[in-house]
Amino acid sequence: MPAFVDRARIFIRSGKGGDGHVSFRREKFVASGGPDGGDGGRGGDVIFQVDKGLSTLADFHYGGKYKAENGHDGDKRRRTGASGEDLVIKVPEGTVIREAAGGRVVADMSGECQRLVVLKGGRGGSGNMHYATSTMQAPRYAKPGGPAKELEVILELKVIADVGLVGFPNVGKSTFLSRVSNARPKIADYHFTTLTPMLGIVDLPDARGFCVADIPGLIEGAAEGVGLGHEFLRHIERTRLLVHVVDAAGSEGRDPLEDIEIINRELVSYGAGLESRPQLLAANKIDLLPEGADDEAVKRLRDYGETHGIEVYPISTMTGAGLNDLLYRISRELDALGDTPQIFEREYDPETELTAQEEDYTVTYDAAEEEYVVEGPRIDKMLGYTNLESERGFAFFQKFLADAGILDQLEAMGIQEGDTVRMYGHSFDYYRNAADAEDAPADGAEEE
Repeated sequence: MPAFVDRARIFIRSGKGGDGHVSFRREKFVASGGPDGGDGGRGGDVIFQVDKGLSTLADFHYGGKYKAENGHDGDKRRRTGASGEDLVIKVPEGTVIREAAGGRVVADMSGECQRLVVLKGGRGGSGNMHYATSTMQAPRYAKPGGPAKELEVILELKVIADVGLVGFPNVGKSTFLSRVSNARPKIADYHFTTLTPMLGIVDLPDARGFCVADIPGLIEGAAEGVGLGHEFLRHIERTRLLVHVVDAAGSEGRDPLEDIEIINRELVSYGAGLESRPQLLAANKIDLLPEGADDEAVKRLRDYGETHGIEVYPISTMTGAGLNDLLYRISRELDALGDTPQIFEREYDPETELTAQEEDYTVTYDAAEEEYVVEGPRIDKMLGYTNLESERGFAFFQKFLADAGILDQLEAMGIQEGDTVRMYGHSFDYYRNAADAEDAPADGAEEE
């Protein structure tokens, strides 16, 4: 059986778009054929898809890089390059995808979100066949493919259940789950018996059924990472109701009321609204109470419950005493709470955020060199596929600077004609009217 893994960090990358092609028709008896360079193919997308047969993130335990295929370049005779193959990454239902840098939610793979394109592939570049005009019948430029998008993400599995069982280790949560549902957890008499969250379905003959998650036992300091509890607190986040199981008999030598306070402090410390989640108290192991002590121990817990607004249900997971009353009360409480599932809303849209990063640029003044400096991913990309040695290529680049507002920004900073502008090793003398070359192609840059 694969190890249970509920958190992983991976790198994902969509495919780059194929470049447009520059070529001209060459046929017998045709002295000068027109442009026939084809378009590049689309880069592959990175797609996340729910696989209901998975229950762990073990496939991603060691991280790794997941890359979609690049689009193929265009070719002569107007042939379009093949599109890159999409990459489909299958995850268990309930997986939350976060961008690693800031922890913001990219997607919650649950509910209606069963398949989602997280990173789109780059668009294919246009071939030179698109740029012929009445005044430019032999364009020697084509558009490169759109860049790939890449992102490091954290995958977190948060189980989907109506009810979460919480409490100290060895208070009887696993026994409770095995007694009331179809789950068959491994049970033994030692701490941290449950090393993975277990799910069980409770069927009631004349009331709504529900799904219960047995969360591994917590200890003091779990919210700060002590013990195993911290690793599994995230699995309570989706539950609508908590059933706090406590050892009413104190068979481990601990005070039941002190245990309740410690666990509730851990829920508060962890956050995520767990401290305000509706809660029922299951006072377990009443079968171990000495004769005559039953009423006293249960009364002590009931008094605590009344003070804190928590209903107390004495039970024995060994004999079955009190279980039906608790199960039907859980069912009624879930009816009252409604069926709205806990979904983590998107906080980070890769398409918007990464595209904005690609288009960033800065305009600064280097006083030591007495030069204006224009830099950024968008500038670097434009310089990479623009032939500045060509008059039309240079005019195209000037038009780009004007359309992007860079020339206006230079003017606002006080640039004068004849001042020097530096861009990644290229230096230009600034002349404002140089950007007015109306014959520059509307889309694309000249090929070197």
